[in-house]
Amino acid sequence: MTAPAGSPDPPGLDLTRLRGFLDQEAPGLAHGPLSGGLIEGGRSNLTYEVTDGESSWVVRRPPLGHVLATAHDMGREFRVIHALAPTPVPVPKTYAYCPDPDLIGAPFYVMEKVPGLVYRTAEQSDRLGPRRAAGLAGDLVDVLADLHDLEPDAVGLADFGRPAGFLDRQLRRWRTQLDASRSRPLPGIEELHARLTAAVPQSAAAAIVHGDFRLDNLMVGPGDRIAAVLDWEMSTLGDPLTDLGLLVVYWDTPHTAVANAVHAGAGFPPSAVLTARYAARRDTDLTRLPWYVGFGYFKLAVIVEGIHYRYVAGQTVGAGFEKIGDMVGLLVELGHEALGAR
Repeated sequence: MTAPAGSPDPPGLDLTRLRGFLDQEAPGLAHGPLSGGLIEGGRSNLTYEVTDGESSWVVRRPPLGHVLATAHDMGREFRVIHALAPTPVPVPKTYAYCPDPDLIGAPFYVMEKVPGLVYRTAEQSDRLGPRRAAGLAGDLVDVLADLHDLEPDAVGLADFGRPAGFLDRQLRRWRTQLDASRSRPLPGIEELHARLTAAVPQSAAAAIVHGDFRLDNLMVGPGDRIAAVLDWEMSTLGDPLTDLGLLVVYWDTPHTAVANAVHAGAGFPPSAVLTARYAARRDTDLTRLPWYVGFGYFKLAVIVEGIHYRYVAGQTVGAGFEKIGDMVGLLVELGHEALGAR
């Protein structure tokens, strides 16, 4: 939500410096003093709505403190959104990117504010009903399939990642992130990592992967159609089934602080319906999908533990962080369940 004109700068965003940057990089975009506020709901990068009183935009920057640089690369996020503009994958229009961390304290970028609704809560999704929820779920899967069908070199992203050895690097990366965020015992998480490492599947053909594809990273517009895919901070080139596996994790995880808009009471179909639609769209063999779901649980457990770490250190901005650390143990156990008996 934006703040009234004259209100203090939101944490992590100097509005006066932002206005000077926009006047230089996007002349004529803003026409008056800026006001703005944090958009609640995000748990990683910070997202703000900024307005000059006539038009509004969105600004994205990394979180305050304890940042793994490769997980909060604003330049990569800006690049992929810009590259996808002419494709069937709906994304916001981009305006400007600032790599200089000195301007507001971190690199950031400015993009279009897409009208619509982000479904974050059960109260919001309860209004859908089975027919609309099923239609929205189908469109969600189709957008993911459209993304994975793109040829990276055709949209200027041939060098956006290193597909060879992708899954092994992902396991190492998220283990490194876990070690950087560890502040307490986490029973079972070492074993989960070891089980995943011992059974890495052969990757599917490389694709542009979002890295955190879920309902509340999508802006839903008229007709319950996806108006924009948001939060590209973990996008790269790699195994597309990592996106599908993580989508299943979010879809199937019980009502939690991370994913509570998707639940059976709102009329959403089970995840098996989504994965079957994806497999049919892309002619994909899903025999090894349980490994990708298990990896999704491990990855989400590490992400949540990092958020908990920043919360304990007093480095989070916004509300709703006080209980998020309680989820990590559940996510680890669900990861083991996805991989089968141990």
